[in-house]
Amino acid sequence: MSVRTDQIVDEHPYAVVRARVDAVHRLSPNFVRITLGGDALTDFGNPGATFDQRVKLIFPPASGVLPTITAGADWHRSWLAIPESERGWMRTYSVRDLRIADDGATSVDVDFVLHLVPGQTGPASTWAAAADVGDELLMVGPRRGRLDGGGVEFAPGSVGQVLLAGDETAAPAIARILADAPDGLRGVAYIEIPTADDAQPIDSPEGVAVHWLPRDGVRHGERLRPAVLSHLGTTAGDGDGEGAGDVDAPGDALVWETPTFSRLGEALDGAVAPADEFYYWIAGESRVVTTLRRRLVKDLGIPRAQVAFMGYWREGVAMKG
Repeated sequence: MSVRTDQIVDEHPYAVVRARVDAVHRLSPNFVRITLGGDALTDFGNPGATFDQRVKLIFPPASGVLPTITAGADWHRSWLAIPESERGWMRTYSVRDLRIADDGATSVDVDFVLHLVPGQTGPASTWAAAADVGDELLMVGPRRGRLDGGGVEFAPGSVGQVLLAGDETAAPAIARILADAPDGLRGVAYIEIPTADDAQPIDSPEGVAVHWLPRDGVRHGERLRPAVLSHLGTTAGDGDGEGAGDVDAPGDALVWETPTFSRLGEALDGAVAPADEFYYWIAGESRVVTTLRRRLVKDLGIPRAQVAFMGYWREGVAMKG
C-alpha cells in the first residue's frame, strides 16, 4: 500500500512521501543515522536552508504494512481516521542532512537516539535499532522551494551572535543549524549527551565554539544548565534543580515559546532582536528547557524577541507525535 501522491496539491507547502532506507550507520553508543531515499523524495526539502527543520515520520504498525493516507492539507486527519492498530506510529524528528545527487536523487539523513532501556523504548527507537536497507516509512515535510509551511524555529534575523543549547535529541538540529549558518556567525553551542563517545563532528562556522557535555549517568540537564548559565555570567539558583521547570508547563505540556508563538498564551509584541545582541535557541527535555527559559527571560530580562525555547520531549511521558 502506498501514499496517494496523486492527491498532492501544489498549493500545500508540505509533501507526504514514502521513503526507503538506503543506509544504516551506527554513529555512537546512543546514535544511529538512517539515510532515507526513493523517487518520492525528488522534490522534498530545502538544501542549504534546512536549519532545525522538523519532519513527521510514520512508522509501520505491527503488520508491517504502511497506511494509505491522503496527501495534501488533510493528511493528518486522514491518518487519524485509520484504525489505531493499522495506522502505525508518528513521531517528530529533525533533518540531520539533505543532499541532492547529480542525477537529482534526494537523500535525507535522520539521526535517532536509541533509548533501549527496558520499559523506556518507544516505537521510533525500536524501529531504528532494527532498521535495514529496503525498509520503508512515511515522511511528511516541506516541499522543495516552500519555506512557508513551518517546522523551522531558528530565526535569528540580522543577529550575528547565537547561543545554541540542547540535549541529545536537539543535537541533530544544532548540527544542521551550524552547517547551514553563514560563515560569519559567532557564538557558542552546548550539547549534552549520554557519554563522551556520543560526540560527533560538526561542520560549524569558525566563530562558533561547540562544547559537548557528557552526562555520564547524572540526570538530564545537570551538565547543560550550569554550562549555559555560566556562559551568561550567572549560576544555578536554588530552584533550578530537579522538577524546577514545572512551573511554566502545566500537566504534560511541552514548553514551546518562540518570538512568534507562545504555548503559554503570552503576548507577542512583534519585536525584532537588535543586530548587536545574542539570539538564544534552546531545545530538549521540557523541564530543563523551562528552567533555562525562566532564568533567561524572567530573571535575566532577555527579551522574547531574542529567544526560542522548545521542549522536544518530557522525561517520563510517552510522546505521541
